[in-house]
Amino acid sequence: MKFGLLVWLSAVVLLTLASGATFAHHAASATYVHGKTVRIEGTLKEFIWRNPHSFMKVEAPDEKGDLQLWVVEGAAPTQFSEKGVTRNTLRPGDHVIITGQPGRVAGDHRMLLGKIERPADGWKWEGNSE
Repeated sequence: MKFGLLVWLSAVVLLTLASGATFAHHAASATYVHGKTVRIEGTLKEFIWRNPHSFMKVEAPDEKGDLQLWVVEGAAPTQFSEKGVTRNTLRPGDHVIITGQPGRVAGDHRMLLGKIERPADGWKWEGNSE
C-alpha cells in the first residue's frame, strides 16, 4: 500500500513539473510590449521555419528612414500550416508589410508577428504567434 501511494505521489509531482515547463517555454510579455503595435514595410531577407517559433528577417526603414534589419518572431510551423502557409510561402525578396507587438528594447528592432501581407499578390496571414 505504501509503495503504491509513493508511486502515485511521484507521478503527480512529475506531471505537475512537466506541465509547468510546457507553459513556461516562452514569456512573450517579457520580450514584447502587449497592447502596442508597430508596422513595418520592407523586404524579406530570410524566413526561418522552425519550432517552437518561426522567424523572419526583414529590412525596413525606421522612423528616421534609415534601413534596419528587423527580427520578427512568428508562429510555430503547425500554426502556419493550419492556415496553408508552408516553408516556401514566403521567399527572400518578397515585399512585405508586417504589423505586430514591438520588442521591449526599441533599438533591437524586434517584433512579435500579428499580421503579414504581401501586396504583390494580396496574400495575407493573421494570427497568434504566442
